[in-house]
This record gives sequence, C-alpha cells and structure tokens, in this order.
Amino acid sequence: METHRITTPRPTEDDRLLETLRPTTLEEFVGQQQAKENLRVFIAAARQRGEALDHVLLHGHPGLGKTTLAHILAAELGVGITATSGPVLERPGDLAAILTNLNPRDVLFVDEIHRLNRVVEEVLYPAMEDFTLDLVVGQGPGARTVKLSLPPFTLVGATTRAGLLSPPLRERFGVQVRVEFYSTQELVQILVRSARILGVEMDEAGAMEIARRSRATPRVANRLLKRVRDFAQVEGGGRITRELAEYALGRLGVDELGLEPLDRQLLKTIIEKFEGGPVGLGTLAAALGEEPQTLEEVYEPYLMQQGFIKRTPRGRVALGRAYEHLGLAPPVQPRLF
Repeated sequence: METHRITTPRPTEDDRLLETLRPTTLEEFVGQQQAKENLRVFIAAARQRGEALDHVLLHGHPGLGKTTLAHILAAELGVGITATSGPVLERPGDLAAILTNLNPRDVLFVDEIHRLNRVVEEVLYPAMEDFTLDLVVGQGPGARTVKLSLPPFTLVGATTRAGLLSPPLRERFGVQVRVEFYSTQELVQILVRSARILGVEMDEAGAMEIARRSRATPRVANRLLKRVRDFAQVEGGGRITRELAEYALGRLGVDELGLEPLDRQLLKTIIEKFEGGPVGLGTLAAALGEEPQTLEEVYEPYLMQQGFIKRTPRGRVALGRAYEHLGLAPPVQPRLF
C-alpha cells in the first residue's frame, strides 16, 4: 500500500475539493500546446460535419490533465459526457447499460482503460467500429445473439500505461495524444489562475517557488498551493510570497526539487544498501516496504526525468545528481587501462 505523500501524482480524497480549479475550455487549459492545436482542428471538423469525433486515447503520467481534457472535449463539442473507469466495467452488461443510454455524438470517458476486463473489451470493438453491440441473451442451447444499434459516440480513453493496452484496442483510437510533463513557467500560469479562483493573494515569486517543487505536475501544484495557503492564512498574513512558500514547503518536507522524505529514502537505499545499483525492482520494493507497481508508476517517473536514477536491464542505478542532492560522495570510477 502506498504511503501517503503530498506530492503523489495520483488523485486523493483531498483533490475533490479542487474540482473547481479545472479549466473548462481549451483556451483556459495551460500547456500541451501541440496537442491542443490538433484537438482544436479535430473538434472543429467534427462539428462542421455534424459527426461524432473520432475515438481519442489520452496517455501519460498521473496528474497531467487527462480527465480535464476529456471533459473539455465534451464541452467544446457541445455534447454530454458519461464518465466511468476500466475496473468498474466488470461485465458486458455494464458496458451495454452505459452505451445504450448515450445520446448521439456524446462522449464516453473511460479512465484506466488498460484495466478493462478482456470480455468487456471484446464487446467494445464492434461498438467503437460500427456502433453496434453484440450481446448473448440466455444460456445453453437456448442462447441467442442480439445485435443492438448504438448512436454514434466518442470513446475517450485515459491510461497511465499505454503499453498494457492490447493492440486491437489501441488501433481503434483515431486520435492518440501523449500528455507531457509541464514546464515551471506553465505551472506558474496554472498556479496564478488557481490562486485567483481560491481568492488567495500570491506574488509571482511565491508562485515560482511552488511551481519549482511541484514535480512538473499540475495536480501536485494545486495540492501544494492549497497547503501553502493554509500557512499563509495562519502565519503569513494571508499573502503567499517566496519566503512564505519556502517556509511552508519546508514544513511539509518538500525540498527545492520537489522530493519528499520517501523519495530521498529511495535514493539513499540504492546508494547505501546496494552501492548505487543496479538493484532489481522487486528487491528495491522489499527494502522500502512498498509495492513494485507503486515505485514504478509513482516514484520513478519524476526521479528519472530529473536525472536521479536510470533503469537498466539489470535494475535501477543512482546517477551523479542523486549523490549531489543528498550530499554524498559519488563512487570512485574504476580506471580503465
């Protein structure tokens, strides 16, 4: 089970209080410039033809805006949206109940689509291609197949692990968008907008300090803003400055590069217990008391992006920046003759 971390990119119960911060149009959505421009063209073309938008696959790390983009697509298309997730759709009947209640050109958003039940996935293929649903009614010799016609719809699938999608499902998405990490300046824009909505006063230096520690992820940035706002309200006169942000984030254990104690523990474990690596994922997870999937999906992406560790065929290896950040001496490289 993942230990609670304020910088986890996965959604938490606390994030529900920040739903009002979601942008509702492509114009308001910060970052992902090329993806936005392409989506704007596809949306305009679909609306001019009066057709449903091609099915869209959004893939990328947690917290980067896939769910927000799905709702923006529906809003820009001027249609309704029904949201569900892969694990919830356990039986073909669950999928059929949702699909038969869609209006023409509506959006069906399926989060964690890589976790769809294979039987449900097989039923989804003709629904995506031909807008028909093949269901088996009854059991044994009396069973029969019923073909239902569906209104044209757009399936928007979101996944953090595109590699786990089966090729037949992946190939049925006409539009595939990879959602990338955000720059510090993009996060500053997001934070300024969020602070305005929350009614908190913040200068640009304060926004920059929070952005630098937000792990290039908007969800983390908004979560940190909410916590720093509390410190500003109680101990900082209600205004977020660089000094107040540094103080508050220090109290929260988030260092200048966005690493929490658990991130630093991971790096120290590789360096001190396994001599800098390589160390296998399973061994590292056991040493930290975490699940291998949690390390792979939550901890490692940012640490690799920032050049702290790398994955090799033999396992994880700590890089020079990890030693520098922890104030440790890097290993002496053997001299080659």
